[in-house]
Amino acid sequence: MIYLLISIGLSVVLLLNFRLFPRYNVNTIQAISLNYIVCFLTGYVLLPEGVSFAIDPGQIWTWVALGIGVAFVVTFLLSGQSTQRNGITATSLANNLSLVIPVCVSLFVLKAGGRAFDGWNYLGLALAVVAVGLSTYRNEVAKPGTSPKVGRSALLPVAVFLMYGFTNTLINYMNVNYIVAKNSATAGLNPVVVTLTMVVGAVAAGTLLFAYRLIRGIDRIETQNLIGAITLGVPNFLSFYTLVLALSAFGGNGALVYPLYNIGVILLAAGVAALFFREKLLPINKAGLALAVLAIALISWQELV
Repeated sequence: MIYLLISIGLSVVLLLNFRLFPRYNVNTIQAISLNYIVCFLTGYVLLPEGVSFAIDPGQIWTWVALGIGVAFVVTFLLSGQSTQRNGITATSLANNLSLVIPVCVSLFVLKAGGRAFDGWNYLGLALAVVAVGLSTYRNEVAKPGTSPKVGRSALLPVAVFLMYGFTNTLINYMNVNYIVAKNSATAGLNPVVVTLTMVVGAVAAGTLLFAYRLIRGIDRIETQNLIGAITLGVPNFLSFYTLVLALSAFGGNGALVYPLYNIGVILLAAGVAALFFREKLLPINKAGLALAVLAIALISWQELV
């Protein structure tokens, strides 16, 4: 349980970074671009003894993993923008409720579900989608002579929802076909090696983005941005690493760990946002928050009772 609690806390730390970056004049895009280098170095230090790491371009899974890494960068950029424009709570909800996408793909495409879904589970999936809409609603009034921000602000959490769902679905695909699959020639791949390969893809995409903006004069190297990359990169890797440890501690029961993880992040993020940043929620947002907890509970009620 301690690993799960640590992972929940570190995941909220990522959102806090995005929320605090503007206060300390940290360039969010530059911090994200460079954080994956820190993330890789953190992971490499924690590589288990006797396990080597190398990129094998001759394997299909390598390119899938690298592609996932690129998607990580896009998702993180969207998450950063959404946190700063819509707040921690809305972004956290969009992030965590995206689990409905990999769950549906796992059930209907990969056929990898460990148990059959019943009516309550399907109701939970439907409520999760509704919860995203309710929790991210913003009643913004446009200033005279300007257009409403609905297109930019309200759609950012939706983009976060879709991208997190997309990347988690690809990770699930990797897990089913290359890590635990019994009929694959590459089955039995070390999860840490696969994760580091994903991070290499993110490092490549982030470095290219950073170099482009540097050459074009959009950004410049500043101390606070480098510090931001460190404060983002370390918890970024450790949040995933401790989640893996939590899965191991619970015997690999992801159907139990992931709902508890998601509920924990949603509630802790909402509490931190209200306590330290005075983020105000409309009644409809509060209803979405309650509905989110109910939705995740319904999706995995068999493991929670």
